[in-house]
Amino acid sequence: MSATRRQVLAKASALGAGIAFTGALSELFAGTAAALGPGRTGYGPLVPDPNGLLDLPKGFRYTVLSREGDQLRSGEGLVPSNHDGMAAFAGRAGRTHLVRNHENRVTARIPVPTVSGLTYDPAGKGGCTALTLDADDRVLSERVAIAGTAVNCAGGRTPWGTWLTCEETEDRAGTNGYTKDHGFIFEVHPTDPHRTGAVPLTAMGRFQHEAIAVDPRSGVVYETEDAFLKPFGLFYRFLPHKPLGGVGSLRAGGRLQAMRVPGVPDLSTIQETGTHFDGVEWVDVPDPLAAATPTRLQDYGPRGITHAQKLEGCYWGGSCVYFVSSFARSAEGSAADHYGQIWRYDPRRRRLTLVVVFGPATDVQLPGESPDNICLAPSGGLMVCEDGNGAQHVFGVTRTGEVYAMARNRQVLTSAAAAAGGTPAAPEWGEFAGVTFSPDGGTMYVNCYTPGTTFAVTGPWRG
Repeated sequence: MSATRRQVLAKASALGAGIAFTGALSELFAGTAAALGPGRTGYGPLVPDPNGLLDLPKGFRYTVLSREGDQLRSGEGLVPSNHDGMAAFAGRAGRTHLVRNHENRVTARIPVPTVSGLTYDPAGKGGCTALTLDADDRVLSERVAIAGTAVNCAGGRTPWGTWLTCEETEDRAGTNGYTKDHGFIFEVHPTDPHRTGAVPLTAMGRFQHEAIAVDPRSGVVYETEDAFLKPFGLFYRFLPHKPLGGVGSLRAGGRLQAMRVPGVPDLSTIQETGTHFDGVEWVDVPDPLAAATPTRLQDYGPRGITHAQKLEGCYWGGSCVYFVSSFARSAEGSAADHYGQIWRYDPRRRRLTLVVVFGPATDVQLPGESPDNICLAPSGGLMVCEDGNGAQHVFGVTRTGEVYAMARNRQVLTSAAAAAGGTPAAPEWGEFAGVTFSPDGGTMYVNCYTPGTTFAVTGPWRG
């Protein structure tokens, strides 16, 4: 192993929030569109929003595209709750197509409406909705893209222009009223959802999926598992029988494998950025459908398998796949503590490297911990959705390591106690999720998880 270390602390935002990043951040952008932009500085302090929704730097503005409880433009029902992962796809005449997850459990306030031909399990309240925007980010249509799924958290886009939505659950038929097993990945077409329907991609495994990334050269699909309890999740790869075969090709099946880092049973024990491991192994998952035993608990031989707590965001950059461990807590069973990591796997060299470590610059109750969804910004840099304590931010990270607050959620959740007239709890803010950019890089789209809100943010992006 070799290790290098560099630490950069952010400038304070308007509320004194701090965040720390450790690592050589510039390598996150190699070979990507983000590497072409300047990405040298942030955009200044956040300006309080007089409407109490979203604070942004001076010169930026937002549009609310959609809010839970509003009517869907299609007339199929109400905009569902719990906006989560999202992707943007290019359309004709400057249009943009958004596909948005709804991480609805059986207790969700507003389910995804069931639609004939697009519903997997009528008892499932999760799914996706699809929005079409014109060149000025005006909503032209909004409709159900898939329904009857459960806890649709994140996912990822395919090289052929579809969205893979991931169920973050292992509930079986008969649990919570479900009529079918859950814990699958589903393919969603952004403009013609009936073309993909509601078909589980069973060969890709049944577990608590979080996100995916596709190698655009080989077609290998990498998958993260956000398991809540010890033993924690695994990092997987899926070798499709029809790699890069286009819409519907993943239904042909393939081979699911889990990553083994020799001598490292738990990634949380690695603390120094730059630490790398060669000779990463991939072990066949004995039973991808987890008929009797969850995939992370199955027998991977005497040398075991490598686990990590809160494996979440996943994306492809250059020639490597990057994935996020949102946090690790020894009190919950992890071998060590951290406030967030980004790992890079190089398939050609079979090398895994710890690239970035997150942490609060001041106090754990302030922002700067628990990174969740991430994306590369065309203007140069990285955007990170925060899912932690206190006020919630979208943080930007430049290629040179400067960290800045790009957005702050002003929507305060009302506690049940306060609503009932009791003693108000400490204020809570809904997390951000699903950050993504328009194909031309001129608009950042991002969700507030609850109350479910989708924003379009425009302004003087540098590019």
